[in-house]
Amino acid sequence: MQLSIVEISKPADSNVIVGQAHFIKTVEDVYEALVQAVPGIKFGLAFCEASGPCLIRRTGTDPALEQSAVEAAASIGAGHVFVVMLGNAFPVNVLNQIKSVSEVCTVFCATANRLRVIVAEDGDGRGIVGVIDGSSPKGVESAGDQADRHAMLRRFGYKQ
Repeated sequence: MQLSIVEISKPADSNVIVGQAHFIKTVEDVYEALVQAVPGIKFGLAFCEASGPCLIRRTGTDPALEQSAVEAAASIGAGHVFVVMLGNAFPVNVLNQIKSVSEVCTVFCATANRLRVIVAEDGDGRGIVGVIDGSSPKGVESAGDQADRHAMLRRFGYKQ
């Protein structure tokens, strides 16, 4: 077995969700979950088929985000992995809907940060071992940092 780290490229100001599902129907069901969750959502979705023709299945509402999702899925190259690139929505707006799709087994991450995926390969296939999301902590928040966090959540409309 060989381990590698795959850097995920994504468009500026976008978020990415990486997960694993178990059936080709995932593509259509996750698409429906996303468009129902946020009207006018812009996203791209790619799903790595794990048997049969082993294609990267794709869909979305934005061609550039769809292409980015395909490129990320191809670089991971692990069966049954899906990648969602979000444009005008945050993961918090869609994560529960994605997790409620019956084919979805797990969500590895949902982030706007720099993302690295740890992949194991055994010569016959690949799988995700884990992810490295962003950077390590540099300290503990101060009272000023807490005030900034509270203000940001209210600016985004998540708290009143």
